[in-house]
Amino acid sequence: MVHPVEAQLDEHLPVDHKLSTVYRVGAGLTGILLVVFGILGLTNRIGFFDTGGDRVLSLNTNGALSVLSICVGLLLFVGMVIGGNFASTINIVLGLAFIASGFVNLALLDTGLNFLAFEIQNVLFSFVVGVMLMWFGMYGRVGSALPHDNPYWRARHPEQAAREDRARARAHPTSPATGH
Repeated sequence: MVHPVEAQLDEHLPVDHKLSTVYRVGAGLTGILLVVFGILGLTNRIGFFDTGGDRVLSLNTNGALSVLSICVGLLLFVGMVIGGNFASTINIVLGLAFIASGFVNLALLDTGLNFLAFEIQNVLFSFVVGVMLMWFGMYGRVGSALPHDNPYWRARHPEQAAREDRARARAHPTSPATGH
């Protein structure tokens, strides 16, 4: 029996499973947002490490943050294209990275080490995007009330899933003549 603490987040999920759509949509929408922000920042010809307060979409930016936003957005697009567990995992990992970035840049706000030109609204944006990505990535993967037909629940509770499958088979036996 797999103990819940030992359960891994990368158990097999069928390619056509409905949860894959949630992971893809989350990665795609966030990726579009970041790429647009990055491109708009680069078109303003802002200095690479300029901390002078250039604004794009109400957020402070510079060339470094614009390039970083485009790279992360493209990584999310890759997750959207691949889908499945990869999209879910990339959403979770990047969500954690956005939250960590929010805390780090909050600490660097009024220092000379604020190379990405963050202001408080950028920090709040990082927190919101981080939570949103984590929600998209964890949707249907973690929780105390996952349905018993969920592939992650089944992977974490294989013995109970097998008992339920046997009970379902006894309740609805297949006809030997038709196979259905």
